[in-house]
Amino acid sequence: MDGIINLNKPLGVTSAKALYRVRKITGQRKSGHAGTLDPAATGVLVLCLGKATRLVERIMAQPKVYLAHARLDVTSATLDAEGRLAPVAVDRVPTLEQVCDALYGFLGTTLQVPPAVSAVKLGGVPAYRRVRKGEAVAIAPRPVRIDWIELVEYQWPQVTIRLCCGRGTYVRAIVRDLGAVLHVGGCLTGLARERVGPFELEAACSIEQLEGGADPAAFLMPLSEAERRVQTVTAIAAPASARVSTGCG
Repeated sequence: MDGIINLNKPLGVTSAKALYRVRKITGQRKSGHAGTLDPAATGVLVLCLGKATRLVERIMAQPKVYLAHARLDVTSATLDAEGRLAPVAVDRVPTLEQVCDALYGFLGTTLQVPPAVSAVKLGGVPAYRRVRKGEAVAIAPRPVRIDWIELVEYQWPQVTIRLCCGRGTYVRAIVRDLGAVLHVGGCLTGLARERVGPFELEAACSIEQLEGGADPAAFLMPLSEAERRVQTVTAIAAPASARVSTGCG
C-alpha cells in the first residue's frame, strides 16, 4: 500500500502510537509521519505509507495552520496543561489592543527559543530527557516563520488564536513569549492542527473509522496524487476575518 492517509490524531495519543495503530491496520511496515503532534494536541497527522515515505520532507516543508487555546494567568514547566500549573501575579490585565499589538510582533521571520521540554536534541539527547533527569538545559534560539495570526477570541484570562507557520515552530513557545511581552503568564491549554499544506482537517479520517473495519484504501491518497499535491509549497491564505497586519479581526 503506497500513499498518504490524512489522519485526525485523537487527544492523548502520541504521533508514534497513532502511526503504529494505522500500520497494524494497513499491514504496511514501511511508514512514517510528516511532523509530530504532542499527545495533548489533536488534528492533522499526515501518514506516509510505502513509497510515499519519500515525500515526508516535502510535506514537512509545507505551512501549517493551528488553532491554539491558552491561559494568560498561569504558566507551567512544559508550557502547556500537561505540566503543573502555577498562577502568575498580574498587575494589570492586558487590553484587546495590547494583545493585538503583541501578536503583531510575531509576524514574519523571528528567533524563537524552543521549549525545554521538547524533542530538540542537545548533544544527541532530546532536551525533554535531560529535563526529566533534572538537568538544566539551554536551547539556542532558531528562526521560525509566522505567515499570519488571527485573534479568534480574548476574554481574560483565556485567549484563542489561529496561526499559519513554517516548519519547526513551537506554538507553546509563542504562547510563552506572548505572555512575556504582555507581562503576564502564558500556558497552552489546547491545540489543534487544522492544516498541513494541502491536507485539511475537514478531509481527515479518524482512527475509529480505520479500526472499525472500513477499507483503509478508501482513505488512502494514491502516491501519484500525493506527489502532485506536494510538488510545490501550498500558499495558505489568511481567513477573511483576520487582519494580517495586526492579527485581529
